[in-house]
Amino acid sequence: MSSGRAGDDRTSRGTQWELRLDQRRPLPEVIEEKLRELIDGGALAAGERLPNEPELARRMGVARSSVRTALQRLEVLRVVEVRRGLGWFVRRKPADHLPGDFMEWISERRFRIGERLEVRMALEGMAVSLAAARATEGEIDDIAKLSKDHLAAPPDVDELIRTDEAFHDAIFRASRNELLLATYRMLIPELEEWRRRSYVGRGVAARSGTEHDNVVNFLKRGDSAGARAAMMTHLLGLYHEIQAADDHDGGQRPAQLTTFVGIEDEPEWHPR
Repeated sequence: MSSGRAGDDRTSRGTQWELRLDQRRPLPEVIEEKLRELIDGGALAAGERLPNEPELARRMGVARSSVRTALQRLEVLRVVEVRRGLGWFVRRKPADHLPGDFMEWISERRFRIGERLEVRMALEGMAVSLAAARATEGEIDDIAKLSKDHLAAPPDVDELIRTDEAFHDAIFRASRNELLLATYRMLIPELEEWRRRSYVGRGVAARSGTEHDNVVNFLKRGDSAGARAAMMTHLLGLYHEIQAADDHDGGQRPAQLTTFVGIEDEPEWHPR
């Protein structure tokens, strides 16, 4: 009898991680909903350490990158927190400590993919400019290391996305602007599908790593305008791909970004 109960317990623990998949919704959003359900229902208590990312991915039957994106969304909403070297934990603060309607509104709206990337480019341009002015030498060294990690990553899409996210996230943290970081993390999940496609092309990963290094060189010199131009150049490939799809679907009027930087110039948008 006890063996049967143990088997039932294992089955129950397994089924509690099952996802209600919906092709109309991004997978990270479905994972986020499941984790919120487990937290709100008490299966994951305040202060409890979550299974690590590979284990969560195994239990849910999804890619680790989707789990990471869902956790980042929950971190922005102050539902979970990451502790360096220890992992992800359910926050001890109650639900009324969540941000206000602004973040919820961004999360729930279905903005065009091109609109999201244009906002991301604006955020990244500001973040890297601030990082050039504010980052410590140690922070820039960490960003440089993350750039090398991305360049040395194996030809695996999940690993390429993980190392790319780590690089960009470190720049936002070095900007010392929490609202920039929070807004950026709300946008990233909606761009994952396009980012995965971008790494399929031959030579894309190597070019991405080289462009990361170019951004790092401007950060080391404390050159805000140069860092911003280098970041815009880095993001243009994905932007052009997304813009073409938006144009096909009757999206916004096409625009072209110039990234030439002279003594007083900065990247500018022009009609195309």
